[in-house]
Amino acid sequence: MSFEIQIGGISDGEPIPSKFAFCAGAEMGDNLSPAISWSGAPDGTRSFVITCSDPDCPSDGTDVNVEGRTVPASLPRVEFVHWLLADIPASCTGLDEGADADGIVAKGKSVDGGACGGARGRNDYTGWFEGDPDMGGFYFGYDGPCPPSNDEIVHHYVYSVHAIDTDSLGLGAGYDIAELRAAMSGRVLASSSITGTYTLNPALS
Repeated sequence: MSFEIQIGGISDGEPIPSKFAFCAGAEMGDNLSPAISWSGAPDGTRSFVITCSDPDCPSDGTDVNVEGRTVPASLPRVEFVHWLLADIPASCTGLDEGADADGIVAKGKSVDGGACGGARGRNDYTGWFEGDPDMGGFYFGYDGPCPPSNDEIVHHYVYSVHAIDTDSLGLGAGYDIAELRAAMSGRVLASSSITGTYTLNPALS
C-alpha cells in the first residue's frame, strides 16, 4: 500500500474552494485549513510533517494589485509558504477542516496550538505584512491563498504530507521552511502531495 493523502474539497489539478483562502474576491476569505488525511505510512514512521506552498509568487511586488497594471506571466516566480506543521504524532492520521486555522487572525496566530499536537512553523505572510500597522506580526501554521488579483497566471498550491523517521525534528519555536527542510534531510520515508489551483483574476476564473 502506497503512502497517499486526501484533502476534503480539493482535488489534484482543480480549483481550491474559496473557504480555504485568505482572500476571496474583494473580500477576506474564511481561511479554513482543509481537512487532510493520510494512509499507508511506511514502517518506521514516527511522525508527520505537513507543508503547503505556492511556487508562483511574483518575485517583484511592484505591480501587485496596482490598478491599471498587471503582473506579467513572464515575471520570474518564487515560493510563498502557506503552511508548516511538523512533529505530528504517528498516531494522528488526519486533521479536521479548520483544525489549524479557523479564520484570519490579524498579526498572526500563536506559535502554540498546532493541530494534533504538531509544531507550527512560520509562513510567508510574516514577511508580506511586515511594517503593516494593522496586520504586521508573526504568522504561524496555516494561512491560505491570496494571489494578486491582477496576475496573468493561475497559482498552484502544493499540499504535502511527509512521513518522518523520528518523533521530533528538534526545531525551534517558529521555525521557517529552510530550517524545516534542513531538519527533514535524510529523515523522510515517504511523501505525498495534492496540488490545487487558485486565482483572483476574473479573466482567469
